[in-house]
Amino acid sequence: MSPAKAVLFDIDGTLVDSNYLHIDAWQRAFQTLDTDVEAWRIHRSIGQDAGQLLSSLVGERPDDWVSRAKELHAANYQELAPRLRVFPQARELLSALAKRGVIVVLAASAPEEELNILLDLLDSDEAIHATTNSDDVAVAKPDPDIVKLALERAGVEPAEALFIGDSVWDIEAAARARVRSLGVLSGGIAGDLLTDAGAWSVFGGTDEILDRLEELGLSA
Repeated sequence: MSPAKAVLFDIDGTLVDSNYLHIDAWQRAFQTLDTDVEAWRIHRSIGQDAGQLLSSLVGERPDDWVSRAKELHAANYQELAPRLRVFPQARELLSALAKRGVIVVLAASAPEEELNILLDLLDSDEAIHATTNSDDVAVAKPDPDIVKLALERAGVEPAEALFIGDSVWDIEAAARARVRSLGVLSGGIAGDLLTDAGAWSVFGGTDEILDRLEELGLSA
C-alpha cells in the first residue's frame, strides 16, 4: 500500500466505543415518541446523517417530529456519555501517526456538541491537525462532503489520503470522495459488508492498525 500523507478518521465506533450507546439513545427517543424500532435496525443505520437515519428507520415524518427525535437522542446520549470509552491504542495510534509526520484529521459527522465530548475523551489535541462535524455540511455521510472537507483541511489530494472507519456509510463516503479506506470491526459491522462497500482491507480495531503501520506504508 502506498504511503499516505494524511489519515482521516471517523470517531464513533472507530476511535471511541460509542455505537451501542447511540443505539440505546435512539431507541429511547423512538419509544418516547411512541415508535418501535428494533435495535438491530438502528445499529445498521448508525453512522448515517441523522436525517437520513430517521427517514430510513421510520419513513418521512413532519419536521417537528424529526427535530424532537434529534433532541431526545442528544439528551439521551448526554446521559449515557459517562459510559464512553476510548478503544485500545487509539490515542497511541493518533500520536504515532503525528510523530511520523502524517496529518491526522478527524472526519466526524457528529454534531459539534457530541464531537466535543469525544475530543475531551480522546485527549489527543497535540496529534490532531483538524476536525469536521455535521454542522460543517448540509448532509453528512454517506454523502462525501465531510470527507472532501477533511481533505481540504488536511491540504492533500484524495490519492494522498487514507480514511479509516467502522460503518458502510464511512466507506461509501470515502469511495465517493475517491479516497481509499480501511474498515475496522470495532463498530460491530461485519467485515464483508465493509469490503463490499469498498474498504481496501478490514482490521479488528485501532490496536491492530497500530501494530501493522509498516505494511500500511505509515511507519517511520
